[in-house]
Amino acid sequence: MKNLYLVSYDVMDPKRLSRTFKTLKGFGEHTQYSVFLCSLNPKEKILLNEALLKAINQKEDRILIVNIGPSEGTGKDRIEVIGTQDPPVEPGPIIV
Repeated sequence: MKNLYLVSYDVMDPKRLSRTFKTLKGFGEHTQYSVFLCSLNPKEKILLNEALLKAINQKEDRILIVNIGPSEGTGKDRIEVIGTQDPPVEPGPIIV
């Protein structure tokens, strides 16, 4: 079963910022600046965590990962957008 995760990041160095963005792009949907939505099973979540740990400097950067709940059903219903919004996009394959 997959859960939906909201991932937000604050990375200080431009090279690490680019690396973090590219890493997350392989796992989810870029929704706005420094924010991704990722639909992941438990193994994919572990792979994401490992990849992000390699991309950042833990003493300077921060990543916030929020488990929104099951991808099927209530997960996306818990997200409210005010203002312009993109149509929902189903996540594609995960590139590791």
